[in-house]
Amino acid sequence: MDVHGNSQTSAMQARRRAAMAVLARASGKEIAARLGAVALPAYESLREPESGLVMVRGRIGGDGAAFNLGEATVSRAAVRLASGEVGFGYALGRDGEKAKLIALCDALLQSDEHADGAEANVIAPLRERLIARRNARAAEAAATRVDFYTMVRGEG
Repeated sequence: MDVHGNSQTSAMQARRRAAMAVLARASGKEIAARLGAVALPAYESLREPESGLVMVRGRIGGDGAAFNLGEATVSRAAVRLASGEVGFGYALGRDGEKAKLIALCDALLQSDEHADGAEANVIAPLRERLIARRNARAAEAAATRVDFYTMVRGEG
């Protein structure tokens, strides 16, 4: 249970957090294609997509004092389903449509009626695709790996 005694809310927040991590790394076209496989409920835009700047902070060595690294452009949007769930979406860069799609996915994940479908038809396939890309990049990097121990030892 979480601090407020509501483990269901905590589980939903964890589910949303995991979904947002996947959606942030997927392209807007991939999200739109996956949402095309879902029967979308009626929804309205609460906040049309807009772009702005956020300050990016960093730490030297991961434990040093925080410092302002620079600014990054971020797009955001918010939607509300006809059933009342409100979703928020943020996307790095000026892709307002992607932010709106992320907000729609966020709202769907909060809906008892649509959460399982959104997870199965949108989030899970995107997650699998991202894992496959990561594994392919790791395999490419591993192919160029040099075993220095073998080179130093050599023959003769």
